[in-house]
Amino acid sequence: MGELAGTTPYDYEGALPCEKSNVKELGAQFLPPLYSLVFMIGLLGNVVVVVILTKYKRLRIMTNIYLLNLAISDVLFLFTLPFWIHYVRWNEWAFGHSMCKLLSGLYYMGLYSEIFFIILLTIDRYLAIVHAVFALRARTVTFGIVTSIFTWGLAVLAALPEFFFHESQEEAGQTICSPLYPEDNENAWKRFHALRMNILGLALPLLVMAICYSGIIKTLLRCPSKKKYKAIRLIFVIMVVFFIFWTPYNLVVLLSAFQMHLEADCEQSRQLDLAMLVTEVIAYTHCCVNPVIYAFVGERFRKHLRHFFYRHKFRRYLYTFFRKHIAKHLCKQCPVFYGETGDRVSSTYTHSTGEQEVSAAL
Repeated sequence: MGELAGTTPYDYEGALPCEKSNVKELGAQFLPPLYSLVFMIGLLGNVVVVVILTKYKRLRIMTNIYLLNLAISDVLFLFTLPFWIHYVRWNEWAFGHSMCKLLSGLYYMGLYSEIFFIILLTIDRYLAIVHAVFALRARTVTFGIVTSIFTWGLAVLAALPEFFFHESQEEAGQTICSPLYPEDNENAWKRFHALRMNILGLALPLLVMAICYSGIIKTLLRCPSKKKYKAIRLIFVIMVVFFIFWTPYNLVVLLSAFQMHLEADCEQSRQLDLAMLVTEVIAYTHCCVNPVIYAFVGERFRKHLRHFFYRHKFRRYLYTFFRKHIAKHLCKQCPVFYGETGDRVSSTYTHSTGEQEVSAAL
């Protein structure tokens, strides 16, 4: 992929070629270990979510169906990372033409489906808390399955250009995997890619979050529950984390696509490449945070998690290490990572008292 290889476009007309080997060397040195860390932590967290949801929760409610699909989206995205790690490390695509198309498409398919299922989970929370009576009829397992299938179809459509345009090519004596757009519409396709990423990957989810979570907060403020402030803090954590992780990357993608119209010089182009390397790592780390925010904060999920890990000594060690050294720093608002007991945020909407619990609804 062009971004991973540090190859943002630069207009060479009337100028000497822009030397970017130092940026590629920097990426080859630092990106593989960082992406390897993302791969291991993300795979561990999301596989645990899949196992617990399928083994203990039995997918009886719509929220769990969306959580399962979100974890599968992250696993699909993470599956492609080892190939990109090898590509960035050796600056050479060694997996052939078909794998270039397939992995590029799966990469974006996992990325878009992750964002789409975060949107569905946000709407699901909104219905469960703000329109609880309607949610009893609408939030069914059948509706969850149908909307999940539809969402995967949308993710395939959003990633279709990557399946089609990405090819294994020879460039300067090296084999690369990058999009090969029609020459007469190359800039238009690059701008389309950047706008698609920013609209579907940033503007749309932030708009949905702003509308839904503002309604949730208004409802929680009217609720007599003593735990509502923890729920509100968690809502802000979800929004802020999504904004911090995805906004820099999407803005750099947008600047990169419109770089030629900004009359950028070679130094600015190199700085943009460096910014792409940094923001990519930040954005991709979001798949490690998803299990912490969307699954591990649930009280029942935490009980299943402890049961799953403490049945085996090695899994018990992994659980303790993850809780103390990783998850606690990723989500400081999640009470499970400060101890086994104490105040816990709950999850079920009780119609008689109006009290919402966050473990399922949030």
